[in-house]
Amino acid sequence: MTRIIGIDPGSLRTGVGIIDVDTSGKLSHVFHGALAVAGEATFPLRLKRIFDELCDIIAAHRPDECGVERVFMARNADSALKLGQARGAAICAVVSQGIAVHEYAATEVKQAVVGSGRGDKTQVQHMIGVLLGLKGPLQADAADALAIAVTHAHTRASLARVGIPRTAWRRR
Repeated sequence: MTRIIGIDPGSLRTGVGIIDVDTSGKLSHVFHGALAVAGEATFPLRLKRIFDELCDIIAAHRPDECGVERVFMARNADSALKLGQARGAAICAVVSQGIAVHEYAATEVKQAVVGSGRGDKTQVQHMIGVLLGLKGPLQADAADALAIAVTHAHTRASLARVGIPRTAWRRR
């Protein structure tokens, strides 16, 4: 059994999702949630809260591996910088606990979960509910984090079958 944490970084809300995957590839939901950090007095305190809360979640659930969403180009430079800093705080929290980080583009996640790299948030939420047997609506950031964890589970299984390194998986 391998436990995977997926993280959808954000400067206002950071999605977190944890799944288990057994040797046959069966996925099981463990935990999901969104860290709402917008209420902090300063941006550095938001980053600290992301780091601290992720460390607490990791300590409680002990994941073996991590998938995180790769940065995309935002229209607003300030937003892109803040997203990058939130992502850095999340990655530091994971790495500080001795867990390797694997990065996935949003299009890779949508392709793995929805079947199209152009799927929308509603489709991702629906498919994550179906794949993990979750009832009721999922918060968007938490669903995205679970989708990243599922993507990592599928990718690692495919790489193991094919026998190639992740770096060779996708040509740039």
